[in-house]
Amino acid sequence: MNIYVDFDDCLCESGKFFSGLVREMFGLDVPYEKMQYFNLQQAFGLTDEQYRQLLVKGHEPELLLSYEETPGASGVINEWIRKGYDVSIITGRPYSSYEASRLWLDRHGMRDARMLIMDKYGRETAARKEDYILDPEDYYRMKFDYAVEDSPSAFRFFDHLPQLKVLVFDRPWNRTAELPDNYTRCRGWEEIRANAVAEDRH
Repeated sequence: MNIYVDFDDCLCESGKFFSGLVREMFGLDVPYEKMQYFNLQQAFGLTDEQYRQLLVKGHEPELLLSYEETPGASGVINEWIRKGYDVSIITGRPYSSYEASRLWLDRHGMRDARMLIMDKYGRETAARKEDYILDPEDYYRMKFDYAVEDSPSAFRFFDHLPQLKVLVFDRPWNRTAELPDNYTRCRGWEEIRANAVAEDRH
């Protein structure tokens, strides 16, 4: 079984972290549950300059390493790996965040999980070639049975896989999204695990 897993707000509590960081940096109080947009600039009503500053600050290595794990994430990821599933953590984080992100996974017990960075949102300005950078053309040649994702902006990356089962990690910014029949909303890792296990038994 091949499984795609997003990083932010699936493995770690990025939205909650940024809610606190925006309050600290700009004095803007937008609680996590009020974050109606995946795009942080829209979610917090930031100017272009504030948004730029937020992304730079939020991806500093020491801050990336402080993100809290989403409850149950490492347990399910490791269970899948022990079963022989091919688990790919595919994130849209900046290329420069790779080392800190890889270290975060290692510290949270996910040393055996493969991590790849793909420029999902067109934020990179310079081309780079590293083993951990996933070219979109290579991505579209990959096949997955399941995907764990929270961002409606990323759902388009699944259009080429009509049989894919998408497990949508329930977050405030995706609650108004219309989900196709092959998408299932999950409120946490136990529900994600249960959906994957149920299918695996068939």
